[in-house]
Amino acid sequence: MQENDRADRNADIQDLESLMRLYGNDVFRTAYLYVKDAQIAEDMFQEVFLKVNRNLASFRGESSVKTWIIRITINTCKDYLKSAYHNKVVPMMDFMEESIVSDEDFDGIEKKETAHTVKEAVMALPENYKDVVLCVYYQDMSMDDTARFLKVPVGTVKSRLSRAKEKLKSLVEGRLS
Repeated sequence: MQENDRADRNADIQDLESLMRLYGNDVFRTAYLYVKDAQIAEDMFQEVFLKVNRNLASFRGESSVKTWIIRITINTCKDYLKSAYHNKVVPMMDFMEESIVSDEDFDGIEKKETAHTVKEAVMALPENYKDVVLCVYYQDMSMDDTARFLKVPVGTVKSRLSRAKEKLKSLVEGRLS
């Protein structure tokens, strides 16, 4: 019976183009959250789908395709962030100043700043909390899928999520005040 389930899951995997259409936004969003630069996130996107294409035949079906691809994304981003290249290169945006904005744009800017503050706070969390928040809130994974993805019990996911919320609340309140 298990072998049939695996075969059904693998039959759901179509071609690379379909996977990119289905999961491309999730991959880009996750990569952007880790690397905090759109151009580098695009590079991570390409790298992830190269890896997916290379390893598609070896996908075992122990998790959903989305979970597998997001795990590849997170690992690719973590590898990049550890790399010597990342530690020596400064993004061009750091050198550019923001343009002057009108009063009408103020609300939009305030919302963007708040969203940016929240993203920064999420990325400042310890890794085990950050991974749970990214899975549950940014990837819309269930508690069970998150537990399988992170290879921890569901209770651990729930407690980490609760602790992450507490830490986020204090971090965001500290940055917004």
